[in-house]
Amino acid sequence: MLVSNESQDTNTILDKLKWCLALVLIAFVVWGNFYFAEPNDIYQPNTIVRIIAVVVISLLTLLIAITTNKGKSFLLFLQESRKELRKVVWPTRKETAQTTLLVAAITLIVGLALWGMDSVFRSIIFYLTSIGR
Repeated sequence: MLVSNESQDTNTILDKLKWCLALVLIAFVVWGNFYFAEPNDIYQPNTIVRIIAVVVISLLTLLIAITTNKGKSFLLFLQESRKELRKVVWPTRKETAQTTLLVAAITLIVGLALWGMDSVFRSIIFYLTSIGR
């Protein structure tokens, strides 16, 4: 199915308008949150109204963003990611504990080996340069 250039242009213009509206709403939320803020009064009625307004306008902004082409492709990506995540075989608790202990043990061994090599090289350098005497 071929889509005409006119409908693509309209779609992109509409998408741009939606993104601009979303940005304006975000700016409005930020401005309103600071403008109506009351210092040190978290339990005041104004604060509750402000929180509700921020949540409602944020949800509206999210709904507007989801209706754009990029928003729809993002939702599709999330759905496909969830399907792939269901296919993952997660390790058991025992396997996770064993792997964690193995990584900790190897880290300790490598750390001790590096500390030992550093001490040997330090002793050699001190002996050759007579700094340690």
